[in-house]
This record gives sequence, structure tokens and C-alpha cells, in this order.
Amino acid sequence: MNIYDISDIGALIKDNSYVGRGIVIGRSDSGKKAVFAYFIMGRSENSRNRIFKEEGDDLMIYPFDASKVEDPSLIIYAPVRTMKDCVIVTNGDQTDTVFEYLKKGKTFEEALETREFEPDAPNFTPRISGILHFSDKDFTYKLSILKSADEKGSACNRYTFSYTSRNGLGHFIHTYNCDGNPIPTFTGEPERVQIPDDMEEFAKTLWDNLNESNKISLYVRSIDLATGQYEKVLINKNK
Repeated sequence: MNIYDISDIGALIKDNSYVGRGIVIGRSDSGKKAVFAYFIMGRSENSRNRIFKEEGDDLMIYPFDASKVEDPSLIIYAPVRTMKDCVIVTNGDQTDTVFEYLKKGKTFEEALETREFEPDAPNFTPRISGILHFSDKDFTYKLSILKSADEKGSACNRYTFSYTSRNGLGHFIHTYNCDGNPIPTFTGEPERVQIPDDMEEFAKTLWDNLNESNKISLYVRSIDLATGQYEKVLINKNK
């Protein structure tokens, strides 16, 4: 495969039972919209007992059935925070860390220097984060992954990928390569994927190809670069 090839995201995930949590950021095919998506999957009853809920321009995760919550520490958080000129999307409470650092005039990278992978040995789930920066009716974006340096969780390696947006191109990062025990951490660079103009089509491609047993919730947002207005699709398996 050529390093500049662009994949259909549905084809990337359809035969993978557990990619975990995933972030996609990119620019629509017409070039008119910034697009991002966030999804969660789960294998345990605690993980599967969740729903996405919008609160203003932010996105929250809540228990579907509060009586069944075993440990909320790694499953209940705000995956999306919206600011004046940027949007933060992550797979954990580091969303709030980045939000607070940006409010103080600090950077995405500085915020994530204070965080590391999740303390869920033996998996040591990576923290994945993304940010879209808007300026002059255009945008750039970054993706980050914080990973354990070894099987013991003795140190954290931090990787940040910075992108200029290009028409029809997005980048996809997820917590795991596939299912396993322990679950193998995502490796390599974020994957290059197609970003269509039709947000409903994009959301459907993602949702239909995520593993039926393990998928939980999906959120997709499309921001018009000329007006700043956005459209979204929110899907919860639990209803």
C-alpha cells in the first residue's frame, strides 16, 4: 500500500471486532467543511452501559443505567469541548485538562505532558486526543496518543501529529489495533481516510461497520468553514 493512499474507513474497521475508542478529523471532499467523529466501544457491562448526550456545544458521556455503574473513573467524561476558535475531542478526562490549559494561553502539547495512558493494567489503554484550530475560515488539526513504553506501564511515550487540512482527507486514530488479552495498543501513524461531503453518509459508514456486539455510541460533527455553523449526527446503541 502506498503511504499516500486514502482508505475507506468502513473497510478499515468492518472486520475488526475491537478498535476501542476512535477519533477521526479531516476536511470534507468539497473543502467547505471541517469534520470530526468520535466513537466508543466496550466489552464489559460497565463499559457498555453508556450513552452520549449533548450539553450545549459540548458532548458528555453518562451511564445509561446509573444503578449498574461499577467504576465511573475511566468511562464517564466529556469527550468534546468547544471553544471560540477550537474544538477538543479526546477519549478521557484529558479533554478538560486541554481545555483548562488553552484557557490559560498554554498549548495542546503542554496540557498532555501532564497526562499519561490509563491505569488499567495490563491493557494500559492509550489516551488519544485531537484538536481542531480555526482561523480565517480555514483550520488545522492535531492528533495525539499517550502510550505505555512497556508491558509494565513504567513510563509514558507521547506522540503528536500535526496536519494541514486537505480536501477529502482525514486521519483516524484509535486505542487498539484489535481485540486481545491484553488488548494490543494502536501502533504507527494515524490512518489516512476519506472524508465525504455527506455527513449522514459518513456517520452511517462508521456505525454500520463498527462491530455490532461492541459498539456503543458515535458522534459526528461537520463545521461550515465560511459560517462556523455546524451539523451533527449522534447515535446511541442504548435507547
